[in-house]
Amino acid sequence: MPADTPDLPRPTESEMAVLRALWKRHPATVRDVMAAINETRDPPLAYTTVLKFMQIMTEKGLVLRDDTDRTHSYRPAVPAEQTQQQMVGDLLHRVFEGSISQLVLQALGTSKISPTEALEIRKLLDQQAKERL
Repeated sequence: MPADTPDLPRPTESEMAVLRALWKRHPATVRDVMAAINETRDPPLAYTTVLKFMQIMTEKGLVLRDDTDRTHSYRPAVPAEQTQQQMVGDLLHRVFEGSISQLVLQALGTSKISPTEALEIRKLLDQQAKERL
């Protein structure tokens, strides 16, 4: 995470659903986000519930609201990668006491990875090994 960007609050599970919708399509209205979330959710969330989440997330600094038009639009305050890095870093230190190997071993041990994912991991490890030389 860039040094000039303060750490944002850790998003809740519901807030992550909103962020995922906004990362895929932004700017977006509350209705757009509600529709995206409800594609994979049963029971569906009500408009007022999604609106409340987004109002809270705006106060927390997780999303930015543009109220220049009658219909407000929202966008994520930071890119997905930055939020993922912050959350993984937090998990790494809170749960694995900073041990990257333990984090990776647990992640790989809990589910199968595709050949494509294995290749990406291998490339990253090779790249890091070259940088150390």
